[in-house]
Amino acid sequence: MKTVTEFPFAVREVEHFEIAMPDGCRLAARMWLPENADAEPVPAILEYIPYRKNDGTLARDMTTARYVAGHGYAYVRLDLRGSGDSQGVMLDEYTQQELDDGCEAIRWIAEQPWCDGNLGMIGISWGGFNGLQIAAMQPPALKAVITCCSTDDRYADDIHYMGGTFLIDQISWAAVMFSGNTLPPDPRNVGERWREEWLRRLDESGLWLDNWLRHQRRDAFWKHGSICEDYSAVKVPVYAISGWADGYCRSVLRLLENLSVPTKGLIGPWAHKYPHLGVPGPAIGFLQEELRWWDQWLKGRETGIMDEPPLRMFMQDHAEPQGSYQEREGRWIGEPSWPSPNVSRTRFGLAPDGRLTAERHDAEPAGPEARGRGLAVCSPLRVGTGGGKWCSYAVPGDQPVDQREDDSGSLVFETEPLEDVLEIAGDAALDLCFESDRPVAIVAVRLSDVAPDGSVTRVSYGLFNLTHRNGHEAPEALQPGHRYRAVIPFKPVAQTFRAGHRLRLSISTNYFPLAWPAPEPVQLTVFPADSRLELPVRQGGEEDLRLPDFLDPEGAGPLEREWITKPHSAWRVVDDLAAGITQVEIVEDAGTARIVGNDLTVAERAEETYGFCGNDYRSVMGETLRTCAMQRGDWSIRSRTWMKMTATAEAFVIEAKLEAWEGDSLVREHEWSTRIERDLV
Repeated sequence: MKTVTEFPFAVREVEHFEIAMPDGCRLAARMWLPENADAEPVPAILEYIPYRKNDGTLARDMTTARYVAGHGYAYVRLDLRGSGDSQGVMLDEYTQQELDDGCEAIRWIAEQPWCDGNLGMIGISWGGFNGLQIAAMQPPALKAVITCCSTDDRYADDIHYMGGTFLIDQISWAAVMFSGNTLPPDPRNVGERWREEWLRRLDESGLWLDNWLRHQRRDAFWKHGSICEDYSAVKVPVYAISGWADGYCRSVLRLLENLSVPTKGLIGPWAHKYPHLGVPGPAIGFLQEELRWWDQWLKGRETGIMDEPPLRMFMQDHAEPQGSYQEREGRWIGEPSWPSPNVSRTRFGLAPDGRLTAERHDAEPAGPEARGRGLAVCSPLRVGTGGGKWCSYAVPGDQPVDQREDDSGSLVFETEPLEDVLEIAGDAALDLCFESDRPVAIVAVRLSDVAPDGSVTRVSYGLFNLTHRNGHEAPEALQPGHRYRAVIPFKPVAQTFRAGHRLRLSISTNYFPLAWPAPEPVQLTVFPADSRLELPVRQGGEEDLRLPDFLDPEGAGPLEREWITKPHSAWRVVDDLAAGITQVEIVEDAGTARIVGNDLTVAERAEETYGFCGNDYRSVMGETLRTCAMQRGDWSIRSRTWMKMTATAEAFVIEAKLEAWEGDSLVREHEWSTRIERDLV
């Protein structure tokens, strides 16, 4: 990324100020703005997240916020109530209190002498979520939103559940917040009250995984904050962004389809990253693109951004299977709308001998009474160990590796080598006719690119809890031996399949550790003659030839840090053949660094282990351990959070422990042990 040091506006930074809420709670903020903004007010950009303005996001903020401020905006980084230097306790994500605070902060910012009354919200992940949610609350000063890697549906497309299956990423995410809630405000900014605030967080933030697991179906808990409940509530322009390796790309397409306001969509090859930091590359000049959006909607300048195709996507070319990519080959495409007139649904039939064949457009699937030989599959627990994460963070190992081992425990249907190039764009779906020998069953489906050398690159996948076949709000147990239908959506993607390659559909009854397994081993009988794979085949696309190129990534200078220990990561699948134990072991060590500007030394390390013994479903486990430390001079704190989840056929079991030290003194120690009934999951 190119470093820019000269900007149209000289920038000043306000390291810490506070915004009072109506109940007296004070939220902490950091801001970059033009030096002359008090005399010549500018629009404001708000990023509202819990990841600590003083240290957690500071490296990113220094390159992005200063850049945006240097082009004539006040960039405000606000810590949520109970996080960073803000007062209070954070009890969960996207609470009504959080959204009300956000609306009040917007009102306050708009009234400041350095703000001209116009405001935009931007955020990735959490900040992308609450940007949409607050837009639906219609605070008058909010004029536009950029939402990255977020969702409009907190049940169907978030880190908790996918197709009604319990995502293992939910455990990882719960561990992140369990640990993050143990960190105190910075005494440098808040003075002596830091300790009182810290102890309150340690005592009251709670165990969020316990709360989430008590809502295993799509109930009012998940509908709250899901703007899909009423898209019409959003009255301001929305720019929605994600990447194919991210977990949240589906929402970009849904927002384009359902919002009635000016809407743009952008989906690159990226993991859970802002596009100017995008990995896998190519990264783009997103900060320049961001400014075009703000100039259009906050300054009233015609930038041409709305004259370009509403949706731009990266059409990925074939890549050899590997656990991470620095770059993906491909090209940018443009669509005039979504759904796109360039994309048509093409059905592929499944044959009992494993063939996958494109059907005529006028062919009709067989009815529910269709006869035909069924194919049985009962996948071993290890199917899925090569599947990576639901949401990639561009950590080596968190993308899927060669699928041949996983496919060995799956039903596989495959085309002949393609005679011509085939391109898809959007979401595939499998119309599945099946029987189950158990009342609760999950299914994992994968679409892969089989190269001439036999290597198998996963292109897309879907997970589905078959008790949710008639909807996520009222699941129904399966009657063993009864024939059912279910439509299983795949994660959207834009992908080229080369001539000479094959398309492969794989079906398994397990995909761990992406999804928690069913309560007991399941044999699924699939009826190929009455099942269909539907692909979104793309043709045409004349808009592609007229697309302007994205600019190269650039940003302001980096944060000055002194590294004491460097970051490192590891991702291993370990088989203990003597004991019959398989474990996926993940380490993400952020290293230890001193932030030169505030003399704060921070360290963070995460370890995750997911495993099982043989094919014993009661041995399945997920365990996390996270340690954090902060130090300045004689002041130091550290915390250790441990969490373990197991399950019986009837219930999920969570054990957890929190320990926190001030200096060498243990100041808090809390333990949890809870059992939560499984609700057809």
